[in-house]
Amino acid sequence: MEYEAINLKDIKKMRLERHWSQDQLAEMSGLSKRTIQRIESGENAGLESIKSLAAVFEINITNSNKKIEQIKLEEEYIQKVKGFYKLFFISLLSLVLPFIIAINDSSNWPLFLWILASWLIVLGIYSLNSFDFFEEEWKKKIISKKFNKNQ
Repeated sequence: MEYEAINLKDIKKMRLERHWSQDQLAEMSGLSKRTIQRIESGENAGLESIKSLAAVFEINITNSNKKIEQIKLEEEYIQKVKGFYKLFFISLLSLVLPFIIAINDSSNWPLFLWILASWLIVLGIYSLNSFDFFEEEWKKKIISKKFNKNQ
């Protein structure tokens, strides 16, 4: 069979047509049973999970480059956003002690404000990358300028 893209909604249907349990599909695909359950309940699947399921069901996904590329971009974006939130919470935790010290001794407010300003700068720079403030069209324009100059 050849499909443009594997339809995750059909995973359960294809599994049941073959009379496989979720455990069997998990074992054949190398995925966890919980991953199979999540996919069958409608949650998004990662690229590697899709590749594993496509191999088990003997579905050729080579013609779905756009879909695979979209999944990769979504995974990358999710990782960037997770990274931002991790950094945000680390910054909050690192401000607790300086804040307590500054409250107890007002001469330490400049130190606290300096640490706060540093974190705001770091978070600001990181957020530019994490939340794609530079749109795809801008990126394409810059890339085309770079490669047109070199040709």
